[in-house]
Amino acid sequence: MNRRTLLQIGATAAGGLFVGLTSCTGSSPSPTPASEASVRRVPTLAREGTPLTAWIQIEPDDTVALTVAESEMGQGVLTALAMVLADELDVDWAKVAVFHAPANEGTYGRQSTGGSTSVRKGYAAMREVAATARTMLRTAAAAKFGLSVDECTAKLGVVEGGGKRATYGELAADASTLPSPDGVELKAPSDFRYIGKPLPRLDIPAKVDGGAVFGIDVSVPGMMHASIEHCPIFGGQLASFDDTATRVVPGVLDVVEVPTGVAVVATNTWAAFQGRRALKVEWSGDTTLDTAAVRALCKEALATGKVARDDGNVDAALGDEALDAFYEAPYLAHTPMEPMSCTVALGAGQADIWVGTQSPTATVKRVAEITGLDDGAIRVHTAMLGGGFGRRSQTDFVADAVHVAKAVGKPVKATWMREDDVRGGWYRPYAANRLRGTMAASGELTAWWHQIASPHIRGYDGPTLEGAENLPYAVANCRVSAADPDLPVPVWWWRSVGSSQNAWVTECFFDELCRQAGQDPLAARRRLLKDQPRHLAVLNAAAEKAGYGAGLEEGHAHGVAVHASFGSVVAQVAEVSIVNGKPRVHRVVCAVDCGQVVNPNTIVAQMESGIVYGLSATLYGAIDLAEGRAVPSNFHDYRALTIDEMPTIETIVMPDGSPHGGIGEPGTPPVAPAVCNALLALTGKPIRRLPIQLA
Repeated sequence: MNRRTLLQIGATAAGGLFVGLTSCTGSSPSPTPASEASVRRVPTLAREGTPLTAWIQIEPDDTVALTVAESEMGQGVLTALAMVLADELDVDWAKVAVFHAPANEGTYGRQSTGGSTSVRKGYAAMREVAATARTMLRTAAAAKFGLSVDECTAKLGVVEGGGKRATYGELAADASTLPSPDGVELKAPSDFRYIGKPLPRLDIPAKVDGGAVFGIDVSVPGMMHASIEHCPIFGGQLASFDDTATRVVPGVLDVVEVPTGVAVVATNTWAAFQGRRALKVEWSGDTTLDTAAVRALCKEALATGKVARDDGNVDAALGDEALDAFYEAPYLAHTPMEPMSCTVALGAGQADIWVGTQSPTATVKRVAEITGLDDGAIRVHTAMLGGGFGRRSQTDFVADAVHVAKAVGKPVKATWMREDDVRGGWYRPYAANRLRGTMAASGELTAWWHQIASPHIRGYDGPTLEGAENLPYAVANCRVSAADPDLPVPVWWWRSVGSSQNAWVTECFFDELCRQAGQDPLAARRRLLKDQPRHLAVLNAAAEKAGYGAGLEEGHAHGVAVHASFGSVVAQVAEVSIVNGKPRVHRVVCAVDCGQVVNPNTIVAQMESGIVYGLSATLYGAIDLAEGRAVPSNFHDYRALTIDEMPTIETIVMPDGSPHGGIGEPGTPPVAPAVCNALLALTGKPIRRLPIQLA
């Protein structure tokens, strides 16, 4: 009996939790895309219902199945976009079921979940889709009642007019035959039923009772299990291997070479892992690369950076008293709790892929490249994601599974070990930063020069510069540049991307300038953000809630930071002390302005999540290199924050009427500088290298 089966039995016996929730255990999933990854399911779903649009299907029992093209990785997107659809369609929330969409670029556009874009980009489109469906239902009712459309009103899944009524389920078949209307009328915000209200997440019950299907849960008939030994040397390649000992391990079926290494194929995952451990593999590659070499190369590259911002005359404004500082941010792994996995079935001119992915569209393209199949012959079934943070927008783990499936000619599930992920690259880039600046005794910021050297992602410097180029403080003389050093370590987007590093660098250097000029960091920020009302509002709210600078125990200090990213502005105040020579974070007060709010519960949860993720990196996170390889391997030496280290977190949600901002990523950037600035206040010594080392 597996864990999920046990939880399901327990939930059923307890009476109530299991009713109305998905009953999938992960075995033999149907290849019908519309039936997978359900959060709330009824037996007839996707069998007897009538599709009104690609996003909305209505069942005879009036259940409304809403399809969401974005991936759910714990950030609440299925619930948020379902709220938007359900509100504009005007249905009973208890009748809503929500599903991951199949990969279909022609219908849903490019499907990629990242950059905190789901609600920002999907809000208006989802309202338009739902309003279109509501209008079609009213039109069908008008024909049925012998009335005009204006005489028919839709409310909570029922259309009424002239003393007659019909449910959406009764009208769906007729409505589906109507042409899609143009220029539909959207609800007034004052009529919103769900948007802006704190509704429970739809995906949580199924995750609690074990019913939610994650990529690692998937099983298909006749599948084999694979584990791949990858080259541990960045930029290296396979030289030779001896599989003699592997082939006698019970359960091992085959050993095949794939582009990324050697795959052991077995009857189960454990046998594949054991067989892999018995492999004897030789690798070739450059083993001279280490952290010191990366640092030296990036420091040398600083002077070669491309200038992205150059206001005023920085050279003239920087005097002899300018503060000069070097900041260093390490490589970081994403480490989602669910290891990478992908299940592939090839045959009869088609491919079925079951995977927890942030990028269904990119997955289709990658599979097409490997198999030669047309996009339309590739069906990607998006499962739940046990964390993503950018890592699952890559397709390397999908390619592994496809290559193995091609080699063995049977369905294959490829599962990574934790060590494969920690040591496998696609890290947040290492970054070297040189900053020079001056602040007058009056508190005026007179000069700012920020040079960055960090490997660029996909050959452009936008992510490298975000959070640095858009420095919010009033300064007449400002220069920012970015260099792209050539390093063999693969890099990728990490939660909050460039802002995760640059917020720490800029906000900490700002506090250093304040200290040199004898300025209070909070007062200086208030003065220099007078033309940034959103920044100023969250800064003041966080400082007031935290009681900034007052009522602290002896040996405690406050640090403050404010940063804008992904359309949102976040300020945080951290209360920190030093216990046994190490920083202890006691409390974090967070104020966030993300524009219009869909679900405040999700915003609070994502701020807490971002803070914990950022604190883990601040206190412990670093992928050091030695002999061309990553040094850490698992959570014992690449630590995450533990529950006994968890600070009290208080979140203030401050919608200001601005357009939607992102929420999955903006909570992470301010926490590192808030903590480091508190330590600067305590010790008088700046933290210029992460993770924090006080000794």
